[in-house]
Amino acid sequence: MRYKNFKELLEINAKQDPQGTVFLIDDKGKKTVTWQRFSDGVRQQAEVLRREKSTCIGILCDNTYACISEIFAANQAGKQIVLLDACASSEILKQQIHAADADQLYGAPERSAELSEALTDGCTEGKGKILFFTSGTVSFAKAAVLSDASLMQSAYNGGACLPLHKTDILLSILPLNHVFGFVCGILWGMSMHASVALGRGRRHLSDDCSFFHPTVISLVPMMLSFFLSHDLFNPECRLILIGAGDCPEKYFLQAEKKGIQVSFGYGLTETSSGVALSIGDDPLAMTVCPDDAITIAADGEILIEAPTCMMLGYYRQKEDTAKILQNGILHTGDLGFLDPAGKLHVIGRKKEILAFPDGTKIFLPEYEKALKEILHTEELAVVLLHDLPVLVLSELKTDKAAIMKQISVFNQDLARSHQISDIIALDHALYRTASGKIQRWMIQKEIEQG
Repeated sequence: MRYKNFKELLEINAKQDPQGTVFLIDDKGKKTVTWQRFSDGVRQQAEVLRREKSTCIGILCDNTYACISEIFAANQAGKQIVLLDACASSEILKQQIHAADADQLYGAPERSAELSEALTDGCTEGKGKILFFTSGTVSFAKAAVLSDASLMQSAYNGGACLPLHKTDILLSILPLNHVFGFVCGILWGMSMHASVALGRGRRHLSDDCSFFHPTVISLVPMMLSFFLSHDLFNPECRLILIGAGDCPEKYFLQAEKKGIQVSFGYGLTETSSGVALSIGDDPLAMTVCPDDAITIAADGEILIEAPTCMMLGYYRQKEDTAKILQNGILHTGDLGFLDPAGKLHVIGRKKEILAFPDGTKIFLPEYEKALKEILHTEELAVVLLHDLPVLVLSELKTDKAAIMKQISVFNQDLARSHQISDIIALDHALYRTASGKIQRWMIQKEIEQG
């Protein structure tokens, strides 16, 4: 069923299936939460929030039932919401709280008190807005303005391509502050009347499957690798949805050998999550979702029209919005093609971002600028090889060990997955366009083939 917004989702299901299970939680054992209980709780919380003067609530997402209830209640109370990563550094969170005009925080009391100095005077037109920060470095990340309506339409689109059943149990273990986790870990199941099992945090990644016995799981590629290598999938699991990063084909094959269907999704924060899903034998040949239209520009860039799911824009960043969203068409910066059957294949990235299997990203201009200053050269590029960043030079002026020593301090300040893992020297100049811009995809192709 296509629901208009969060309120309609709760009202219809609380009326038609009041004792049906919407969530499975761990409360000193596996317990169920009915649609009636959830709807009543959200309504009561919303009444409390309406009496408060706050206009934008920053929610430190911890994926608990209480957190989800707060999101739905704040929405029904007419507040603007910004979903934040409870595990992020205080520096990042303070910048995001300020950028989103948050004037109230919900989350662990000690953490909220620590971050309260970043609170603002609030916003003036926040009703219905839900802000998700795009993945990236602090200076590059932007808050995409979505709504409960766009998120529900995205869930409908996903369910139209990849339906769930009332007997299904969807395990939700992805961060809710990322749109893939929120839509494909929560709303997809709710909108299809499946039960949503709320994962119990990082400490229980290895036993959530044996505890909840899910039939469906949404994962990022790195988590799929972890689950496969530790044999964590329960016998009842029939479907895995992968998104938020490139996924090696070997992982698809390993899962399929276990009798589990694997689907790969392509989408962006700006489109309220997925716009294409693989539903056939080829996990990388994706069917475009019903409400969306995809065309390929002359230079191979993927262009998306998604009228029901498109963001309203980047929050308070009109110029950045205008660069990427033109006449209702999103210029993704990703490269791809449509095969004769109309299936989408994504082959690379035009924009200057590296996306990692864990769903995180780095903004290459900043990243490479620091390396250029350290190595005193403009002739370098960074690409991914085996899901790790490698430094590509047009020539080696000294041995690799000496260069790695030069950049060791640079590496120390980064997450392990973002550190330079190797150095590759080409025997020719870096590929560039006529205007001098590095053709990263050409470099990537050469090192992968050679």
